[in-house]
Amino acid sequence: MKNLSLQIDIKIYDYKELGSSDRELMDEAMAATNRSYAPYSHFSVGAAARLSNGIIVSGTNQENAAYPSGTCAERTTLFYANSQYPDQAVETLAIAARNERGFLSSPIPPCGACRQVMLETEKRFKHPMRILLYGEEGIYEIKDMSALLPLSFDASAME
Repeated sequence: MKNLSLQIDIKIYDYKELGSSDRELMDEAMAATNRSYAPYSHFSVGAAARLSNGIIVSGTNQENAAYPSGTCAERTTLFYANSQYPDQAVETLAIAARNERGFLSSPIPPCGACRQVMLETEKRFKHPMRILLYGEEGIYEIKDMSALLPLSFDASAME
């Protein structure tokens, strides 16, 4: 028997430690939470993506009474970016979430479905996508999808 150990390196920043472009992107993600449609969970998520051409696009979670019919902020944002700017890689994706009491103290990670879409976006452009996850107590910086989705499934598995 062999063991396989995986290590994930996450940098944790205070909001004030972020560079101005990262603060701008995080502000966009935080502001997007105000446009969320979350009448059932009251859990509002916003995401903002900076594309390789410098454009920022954002999206929110959109709930539906038939729960599987809704979508997460990450997928809303990435699908919009990929459909409107099909030749532009996502440089950085920022994600923020709040409930009825305000922004969460700890960052929330993307769900499994969003991680898979994030991986596919990264593979599509053959370019690492940096992820920033907002929390009142610190912002996590993750260098690319291999850290968020180790042992991932992508098109190369079908070759």
